[in-house]
Amino acid sequence: MDLHERYTHGHHESVLRSHTWRTVANSAAYLVPYLVPGASVLDVGSGPGTITVDVAERVSPGQAVGIDASPDIVARASSYAAERGVRNVRFEVGDAYRIDADDDTFDVVHAHQVLQHMSDPVAVLAEFRRVTKPGGVVAARDVDWGGTIWAPLLPGLGEWMRINQAVQRYNGGEPFAGRLLKAWALEAGFERVDGSASIWCFASDEERAWWGDSWSVRARESDFATYALEAGLTDEGGLQAVSAAWLEWATSPQGWYAMPHGEIIAHV
Repeated sequence: MDLHERYTHGHHESVLRSHTWRTVANSAAYLVPYLVPGASVLDVGSGPGTITVDVAERVSPGQAVGIDASPDIVARASSYAAERGVRNVRFEVGDAYRIDADDDTFDVVHAHQVLQHMSDPVAVLAEFRRVTKPGGVVAARDVDWGGTIWAPLLPGLGEWMRINQAVQRYNGGEPFAGRLLKAWALEAGFERVDGSASIWCFASDEERAWWGDSWSVRARESDFATYALEAGLTDEGGLQAVSAAWLEWATSPQGWYAMPHGEIIAHV
């Protein structure tokens, strides 16, 4: 693990606004065939828990466990599960490099938007493999920021992407993770790795307002902004320009934004 490895986006309200939108249907559809009743699932980097709770409902009476590095976000996920009345799930503070579980514990180990933030994703995948039962699967999905596309071609959004990729590398991550997942899994010792891709697209007036407003705030107030300034990648004026570009995009009838994701099912 790189001592400089940090989660680029943090847990600002503007970030959680998008994280709590995530479900199995919109973020892990490729995993659905493996979410069978009775399965045991570990969700690594579970965040606010919306995907994990969805997984738990699908595998009941099986058990789901979500781990995250942030105690505050673990508490939030636990509260969410309680509010939903889902009892076959629990959330714990955990480390993706050193999972607190015996070998061959889970039928499915899942990570959504996690490996792009890890300085040694191969080691993380090897650890996932260790805690997965023979015959089980490791599943991962990550955006590929190198393939993200938008219209109209606002200069401020081009600058946002430059800063975004540079901040992620500054924090020890890999912004092109989506295209590298399969290679990383093979290097981690998996012999059969199935690859796929899917895309998020925000184009309607409602979607643009939601996504554009979120990023207009993230660009100025989240950990993304803190790290961008710390790394000398831009200044306050630059962040303000990025924020303004997101608001301009959100109000443009031409606005369209797409995020491609790489996905893998690695068989144990």
